[in-house]
Amino acid sequence: MPNPMKSLLIVFSYHHKNTEKIAKVFAKVLDAPIKTPQQLNPDELQEYSLIGFGSGIYGEKHHKALLNLTDTLLQVTNIKAFIFSTSALTGEDKIAKDHAPLRKKLQSKGYIIVNEFQCKGFNTNSFMRFFGGMNKGRPNAEDLKHAEEFAQNLKQNLHAHNKR
Repeated sequence: MPNPMKSLLIVFSYHHKNTEKIAKVFAKVLDAPIKTPQQLNPDELQEYSLIGFGSGIYGEKHHKALLNLTDTLLQVTNIKAFIFSTSALTGEDKIAKDHAPLRKKLQSKGYIIVNEFQCKGFNTNSFMRFFGGMNKGRPNAEDLKHAEEFAQNLKQNLHAHNKR
């Protein structure tokens, strides 16, 4: 049985560490360690009640290192998950589309998706590097504040759910 308040973050962030900045805010609020897909032993996920999965968005989906990890995960019951990302472009339709491949994989393994978060991240992929990139300075202080509020809400909802 997972510990009712034990959280973990699984993050793949390498270009500008945009997603890692968000993960560090989540980690502080949720008192959760951060691991990369490469550092993870899928068996250990059974110990957690809330797991965050995040990376930058590449070609309208999470990084392949995170998607490939989900293929190796064991079936679970009663483990909540949230999905997060940083992306050049954001919006409600965009988050639903970008997160769909990861969401489907996690749900097929039995994870209960409780919420999703996305904010803009500095992007120098493909031709954008020739123009100095897009969203320079993002995630910014406001993005990090939104991430903190998101994590506080997750924590409160998890805590309230466990009291019932």
